[in-house]
This record gives sequence, structure tokens and C-alpha cells, in this order.
Amino acid sequence: MNPLQAGDKAPSFTLQNQHDETITLADFAGKRVLVYFYPKAMTPGCTVQAQKLRDIQADLAAKDVIVMGISPDPIKRLAKFAERDALNFHLLSDEDHAVADAFGVWGLKKFMGKEYDGIHRLSFLIGPDGTIEHFINKFKTKDHHDVVLGLL
Repeated sequence: MNPLQAGDKAPSFTLQNQHDETITLADFAGKRVLVYFYPKAMTPGCTVQAQKLRDIQADLAAKDVIVMGISPDPIKRLAKFAERDALNFHLLSDEDHAVADAFGVWGLKKFMGKEYDGIHRLSFLIGPDGTIEHFINKFKTKDHHDVVLGLL
């Protein structure tokens, strides 16, 4: 795993969201975009992180920030997650983890003594020019939103 860093150009991508709509990073040129990667929809940590981002959407919108959560979940699961938790931002399906690979967040993980490949919980704040302004890697799921607001 070799994540992109502040100053790197964000890779362009196109993915389907929870409504099966095509979302492209380029659609949001000129705005800040928070791209956050999370392992699995509807799990405890991912739920808390998403709910906190949901709750600060007005603050983020006031700062012209678009939120995109990316996971390897299928669209159907993302739709359930968004509906269950009234999520008000894009959840994008990266089932083949191509976008996670491009951002350098797919790699070896360890859980309960087992090793496997998966998405690491990391975030990127992309500036209006498409350059990564902040690589966010030190946070707890319950305070990720505060870290993001602090950087803005």
C-alpha cells in the first residue's frame, strides 16, 4: 500500500453511486471533494463515520465541499446503507477496487490474526484544481468529521 499524498494529482475516476447514477470526479471540478474510503457499508465503524459526515453536510456545503464515500460494496448494499441511515452524499461502488488501487489505499490488512487484502480507512481532501490538499490518515471513525472540518 502506497497512498497518494498532499500535492499529488487526484486520479480521475467514474463509479456508480447508491442510486446507480454515474459519478465522475471531473463533474465536481472547481469544488473541494472529500473522498473517503471505508471497508464495508453497514458495519459499526463505517456507520458512525457516515452518520457524522451526514450530520455536518450543511457545514460542508457552506464550504463548497462534496462528499464521496468509496467502498468495494455492490450498489444494492450502498442503497440499503444510504436509506437506512438517511445518508445525504454519494456512496460509490468500487467492487474491483480499481479506484482504491489508484489512490493507493488497497493493501494488506490484519484482523484477528488473519491477513487479507482490503481497503484501508483513509481520506483525501481534493482541492478545486484536482490536487490533493490533505491526506487524512490519523483519526477515529467517531471524530473523522471533526478532523475534516478542522482542515477546512
